[in-house]
Amino acid sequence: MSQDFFVVLSVAEVIRRLKSFAPLPAETAGLEDPRGLEGRVLAADVTAREDVPLTSRSGMDGYAVRAADVFGASEGNPAYLNRVGRIAVDRPADFSVEPGQCAAIVTGGPLPDGADAVVMVEYTQELTAHNDGQSGGQEEILVEIRRPVAPGAHVLRRGDDARRGCPALRAGTPLRPQEIGLLAACGAQQATVRARPRVGILSTGDEVIPVSADPRPGQVRDVNSHALAAICREAGAEPRLLGIVPDDLEAIAAALQKHLAQVDVLLLSGGSSVGARDFTITALKRLPGAEIFCHGVALSPGKPLILARVGGKCVWGLPGQVASAQVVMFVLGAPFLRHLAGCADAFDQSRRPARKAVLSRNMASRQGREDYLRVRLEAPAADGGLPLAVPVPGLSGLLRTLLDAQGLVRIDADLEGLEKGSVVDVLLL
Repeated sequence: MSQDFFVVLSVAEVIRRLKSFAPLPAETAGLEDPRGLEGRVLAADVTAREDVPLTSRSGMDGYAVRAADVFGASEGNPAYLNRVGRIAVDRPADFSVEPGQCAAIVTGGPLPDGADAVVMVEYTQELTAHNDGQSGGQEEILVEIRRPVAPGAHVLRRGDDARRGCPALRAGTPLRPQEIGLLAACGAQQATVRARPRVGILSTGDEVIPVSADPRPGQVRDVNSHALAAICREAGAEPRLLGIVPDDLEAIAAALQKHLAQVDVLLLSGGSSVGARDFTITALKRLPGAEIFCHGVALSPGKPLILARVGGKCVWGLPGQVASAQVVMFVLGAPFLRHLAGCADAFDQSRRPARKAVLSRNMASRQGREDYLRVRLEAPAADGGLPLAVPVPGLSGLLRTLLDAQGLVRIDADLEGLEKGSVVDVLLL
């Protein structure tokens, strides 16, 4: 069977073409949605219905004061203020703090009129003084304050988190736990977000068997389906395992036709190289309107990548080798899923968790391709130095190379390698 030869594209060109796919449509999802909001991206601004906090509140247990009254206070020269009341956490004070006065307050308590700061309780002491004057012999409470504060100290000011009528969160914001907390604080029970990408995962190959089966010599369990599904979930997508298809053109074509309508992205592992048993390209060409825009990327590991556009959806022909497939997903696949989910900077590697390290030995590379070196991190020989990035050798069909690695080091396509002692960015896995 004749096959097309690789027409290798640069990583930058592949990313440019992947960015041409539009983000998925918007939908409404709630805070109590069983699928969760975490990892989704806002498709519309969230506007605050009232100021958050609704009133200025204390950030500490202590005393609400006028900062001017405790200016210069110290252990040797404390300030003494009259305590005029205690403030509950759930209702505003019915009094104000005048010069020379303070009020006991708990964390979250509304700041009374007149007060502009809070002194932490650790720097105070209450003293009882007997008043023999016109107050009928009542005891008054003096508070000894041994620390100065600036105006606004330990105070959550009204509207610090969100202002009424203003966007509390902008469209395009990925929702982490802290953003979800602000949605709750604003009373936003629902939000308009981009749909989660639905990703179909199909393994191909006569040698691939289910995880539950016992392999014979020459057979391998279906590692890629489950590893790729985990990567998709981590990227905020919803993976769907579609099973295993043998190396048969009709079977692969039928599987593509059957499953493509139910997903936004289809991943095929295996069948992407130029070889007698690789039918992915031919099967894709049978789909109406299919456009194959990549068969080979200047990336190692992961060169034999197929990408096709079918009816506005993207089909990926991933390498069957487990390490190659996962590196391709790390560099291109997971960012693409985040792009579909609405992340504007999905392909920006500077946004990924990374660590500076020192390369432990010389590493050669072939110019014209981006190499992603699997490395483990080790403590430096000298105290206080950067960790060592130690290359993990091994073929791309071995899982062990990824199990032993904590990250990847990118070697630019313009370089012939990196020298021992180079400071590198380790993209954490």
